[in-house]
Amino acid sequence: MQARSLLDHFSALEDPRQAWKVVYPLPEILLVILCGTMAGGEDFVEIERWARRKEDFLRSLLPFERGIPSHDTLNDVMNALPARLFSACFSAWVADLRDGDPDIVAIDGKTSRRARRAEESPLHTVSAWASRQRLVLGQEAVAAKSNEITAIPALLERLELKGALVTIDAMGCQRSIAEAIRAKDADYLLALKDNWPTLADDVRLFFHQEPGDAFDRHETTDGDHGRIEIRRHAVSHDVAWLTTNRRFPGEPRFPGLAMIGMIEADVEKDGKTSTARRYYLSSAPLSAAQFARAVRAHWGIENRLHWVLDVVFHDDLMRLRTENRPANMAVIRHSALNLFRAIPDKASLKVRRKTAAWDDDYLRKAITLAAG
Repeated sequence: MQARSLLDHFSALEDPRQAWKVVYPLPEILLVILCGTMAGGEDFVEIERWARRKEDFLRSLLPFERGIPSHDTLNDVMNALPARLFSACFSAWVADLRDGDPDIVAIDGKTSRRARRAEESPLHTVSAWASRQRLVLGQEAVAAKSNEITAIPALLERLELKGALVTIDAMGCQRSIAEAIRAKDADYLLALKDNWPTLADDVRLFFHQEPGDAFDRHETTDGDHGRIEIRRHAVSHDVAWLTTNRRFPGEPRFPGLAMIGMIEADVEKDGKTSTARRYYLSSAPLSAAQFARAVRAHWGIENRLHWVLDVVFHDDLMRLRTENRPANMAVIRHSALNLFRAIPDKASLKVRRKTAAWDDDYLRKAITLAAG
């Protein structure tokens, strides 16, 4: 049954409850939480209230022989499910959604400031975003007292990345992360900042001292809300001087390094102009135009994923506690976002979510990924 296609991917999950105490099967609980979230529920009390008014709709998808679980049951089950396995099941489902290998995969972190774990630290997740398909490919919760450097490799391990260009900001500019990306038969494009001070200084000096005709160049101009930004992109495939053994001991070696790039951005606003320069390393021999498109695609994770989660799903207002529940509900919201994007509808995601609350047929289409 197509309606169960999403839930089937969670079949690897073992119900954490004692079998003799189970009243509501795990697939029914997951369906209630997913549909309730898509229909506008923002906590388990609201999701239960929605479900009790939509019991006939839910029974058209699964039996619900014992009725609708309480909000306490929803809360307890989501807290008990292992977060890493739950996220892995999500990644497996998304792999079936994709229409082929992703071209650009942006990886970036987001903090849900009011969602906290056992140690009272805000939930911070690292997400992978397929820019062309506009799909969340997976996410990894950053452990308390840790950082993105440890979470990114765990996320990469679960993803099918063959042929993709993986873009990460300066936090992910680590040799181990570059090696993990190359091991997946993918290329990397990493922002370079002062986390590698000597390397960053050398790349900066190279772009400033070499003659202008030594680089492939591309310029773009954008303007909105009284702001004009001119971006000048320059790339060089002359990287042998960065990989020679005649440099200094202990220098970071980035595997397969094929290109270095620079973006010089002039921003004019309110009659004032500021200039900023950013530098990048890549294992793909990108042209300046390809480099410009890749960096721009990476920025899409901010306004097509993080902004949507905050504005449409009110992610930053979620008051969740304990270790597993915040991370698992982040998976649910990412699932909902992917399902909404899969249905052919020109309305905004905010309107699509409201429509799912009003129209059972519309919600059913979203759940089953039906066309039309």
